[in-house]
Amino acid sequence: MRSDWTALNDSELLAQCEVDTYRASGPGGQKRNKTSSAVRIRHLPSVLIVIAEESRSQHANRVKALKRLRQAFFLKLRESVRAEGLSSVSQRAELTSVRSSAGKLEVGRKDVRFWPAVGLVLDVLEATEARVSAAAESLGISTGALIDFLETEPKVWEQANQLRQRFGHKPLKTDR
Repeated sequence: MRSDWTALNDSELLAQCEVDTYRASGPGGQKRNKTSSAVRIRHLPSVLIVIAEESRSQHANRVKALKRLRQAFFLKLRESVRAEGLSSVSQRAELTSVRSSAGKLEVGRKDVRFWPAVGLVLDVLEATEARVSAAAESLGISTGALIDFLETEPKVWEQANQLRQRFGHKPLKTDR
């Protein structure tokens, strides 16, 4: 399902959502208090909810909320990777396009390939019952490279630790 939703363009994705606008509280002067510029998007099929209220522009907040919804798909929704699929997961395009010759996942958070790679890494982590060494082996990278990738974004780190907790493992510790 996640791959279907992430492939949709903005208007197709919004057709599956309820969009609410409201007045956001906080700094921004009188204009912020007079306009309903904050946006809350509820994706009905997945029941994910995202908000954006930083900007005084409703349009800008809608764009940010859609971006956050796409990120939430990769962070929160898992696609199953069967045991027999684990051996071939390292050849999937989401990984081969970001894996360096040194065996690291080198992709910045602003790169469009980042979130699809995150989704696949978290899928593999779940399929291996959150065992980092088994996940790294399936991904074709070292355990250290996997930890480094998970640390690039706090939300990814948090999600990995939630998976580990669900499978009864201790949380990963950060060096940073």
